[in-house]
Amino acid sequence: MLSIADIRFILRRNLAGAVAAVLIVVLMIVAIIGPYIAPYDPLSTNLREVLQPPSATFWFGTDHLGRDIFSRVIVAARLDFAIAIVAVSLSAVVGSAVGALSGYVGGWLDRILGRVVDVMMAFPLFVAAMALVAVLGNSVESIVLATAIINLPFYFRLMRAEISARRETGYVEAAIINGNSTTQVIFGFLVPNSLPPVIVQISLNLGWAILNTAGLAFIGLGVAPPTPEWGIMIQEGASMMVSGQWWVVVFPGLALAMSVFCFSLLGDAIRDVMDPRRRS
Repeated sequence: MLSIADIRFILRRNLAGAVAAVLIVVLMIVAIIGPYIAPYDPLSTNLREVLQPPSATFWFGTDHLGRDIFSRVIVAARLDFAIAIVAVSLSAVVGSAVGALSGYVGGWLDRILGRVVDVMMAFPLFVAAMALVAVLGNSVESIVLATAIINLPFYFRLMRAEISARRETGYVEAAIINGNSTTQVIFGFLVPNSLPPVIVQISLNLGWAILNTAGLAFIGLGVAPPTPEWGIMIQEGASMMVSGQWWVVVFPGLALAMSVFCFSLLGDAIRDVMDPRRRS
């Protein structure tokens, strides 16, 4: 059992992971309270303040419609984080459950599900997300569903491998002898002991999901303007870099890059926490 002392020891050795965890907590707080602390209405246009550089009045400057970029960046955090958390949670639950069933039962069910997942993995994930959103339509629900679907294979494969390796261990045989049903054995004994790699994958996928959401918005297949969203803001400001209005792209780009980078570092730190060899 991992104690708080173990976690502190590992985080001291992995300073980058500790900093990433703190930054993610800060970003989560900003995402929750962002609409309440934004100094300006993120949707309000002001043509007299078009493309103003960063200043004491507009910390991150304004965009081509005079909207305050700082307000839009912090309000957009809620939408991007919400899409990522819901999509990854959905894919983790469904993918892990199906993978656990496939790994324990085996046989024809395992072969069929394995081939389906192989077909899904044959397509580039972002291209698959583009196709799904194009079919389902530009909406938050479509982005969540598309992001969840493309992440399903990761959890299916992870859980299937973990369950396949553990299904003949002593505690599983003891659980069967004691009269536990197949469902109880899988979800009461096997799945809880197979969660560490899944937790690491969740942290990594959260960053990818945020990047996927922004990427879809950048190419016009995500959330529709004028909704504050990092990908939309980057897309709207990309053409202005040439004329010197760098702040329109840089600040939402930094928010996006920092979020993805922090989740990646956190995934590495969690893997260290979950690995008993790191505690020796």
